[in-house]
Amino acid sequence: MKSNKDLYIQITSKKNLFLAYKKARKGKSKKEYVNKFCESLEGNLSQLRLELLFHIYNPKPLKTFIVRDPKTRKISKSDFRDRVVHHALINTIEPIFDKTFIYDSYANRKGKGTLAALERFDKFKRKVSRNGKINGWFNNNQVKGYCLKADIKHYFQTVDHNTLLAIIKKKIQCQRTIWLIKKILGNYSEVGKQGRGMPLVNLTSQFFANVYLNELDYFIKHELKAKYYIRYVDDFVIMHSSKEQLINWEIKINRFLKNELKIELHPDKSKIIPITKPVSFVGFRVFYNYKLLKKFNRKNIQRKLRNFSILFVENKISYDKVYEIMYGSFAYLRQADSYKFRSRLVRHITRCFPNEVSYIEINRYLKDIAE
Repeated sequence: MKSNKDLYIQITSKKNLFLAYKKARKGKSKKEYVNKFCESLEGNLSQLRLELLFHIYNPKPLKTFIVRDPKTRKISKSDFRDRVVHHALINTIEPIFDKTFIYDSYANRKGKGTLAALERFDKFKRKVSRNGKINGWFNNNQVKGYCLKADIKHYFQTVDHNTLLAIIKKKIQCQRTIWLIKKILGNYSEVGKQGRGMPLVNLTSQFFANVYLNELDYFIKHELKAKYYIRYVDDFVIMHSSKEQLINWEIKINRFLKNELKIELHPDKSKIIPITKPVSFVGFRVFYNYKLLKKFNRKNIQRKLRNFSILFVENKISYDKVYEIMYGSFAYLRQADSYKFRSRLVRHITRCFPNEVSYIEINRYLKDIAE
């Protein structure tokens, strides 16, 4: 581990702050607030560095707004200069923590993500059921096994700051780095909930979410010795051939969460499901032999395409940029068994961009999303 002195110096180095700025502006280079920051880039980064070095840095108040996607969420967004600080911090401390995370933690990590989690889910369900044959029942070829599907109740709003800091201090002894983390955490507060919660969309919140629940990962893997466990942020699954074993584990997990992390399982969203039934996980309804994209995610992709087609007609976005942005959605779609939807999407694209999509392009789309 780096020394206490080196850690904060690395966070506040000119090189790291410039790299943090480039990461913070990625995909947002046309935003007015980014352009305003860029007008005096060197001066702004120097001022930010001085504030950090002299411990006079204070984050600006969060901007809060409501989104419905489809459920209502309160989103609190940090000022751009504070996002630069977030990236500078994560650039430095992420390598320290990431190597302690379990293999089957899939959110906000390089080489992981929703598709990798989905593939792992498929592998585990086959192992639990032994492809439909377990305990020697070779003459009764039916799928057996269960899945505990759970998530944390109001996770981001209920993370306890003191507990999180205690976890972080196990790896970070640098007091100046801890001071900065406290500044970031303290910038979020709700009436009656001081010392709890994190803004949903902040980079630091996504990272700290993994640090916090890494404690749960270790409990499940090393204390309960659950073999088939996957977590994506606060959404996790455990598979086992015994329903009674999962019931017992669910009780122990909830007790651990309440006693050690001061959070709890969501009572309505935590349930044990036979793996012959669909399980909702990372945006899909996963059946034993196939999977479908959840209705909201299908509508979201269609909505994005409609919006891009309007921007394209208004000459505010290029066709190549549309394809570049949508490519991630196409990769997501390939994981679902939804040929009809994907074919409709191809027709929609050719209708919205008739002069741009050639026969070759149609084949490219078909390869990307309709195989």
